[in-house]
Amino acid sequence: MSDLILKPNIDDADEFYADLLAAHEGLDKADSDALNARLLLVLANHIGDRTILSQALAAATLKKE
Repeated sequence: MSDLILKPNIDDADEFYADLLAAHEGLDKADSDALNARLLLVLANHIGDRTILSQALAAATLKKE
């Protein structure tokens, strides 16, 4: 069983971030939110491991103090 990776793990993260911003360029809030939802579902499907997905959901919903 694997654990969720929370340390930086994206090759060329700055370029990915630029691509992500470019994908949202010109979209209104509703279309931007829909793009984020589709991307999340595509990546969740790619991961496929329900345990990892549960860990990711828990990590994303932690409240920062």
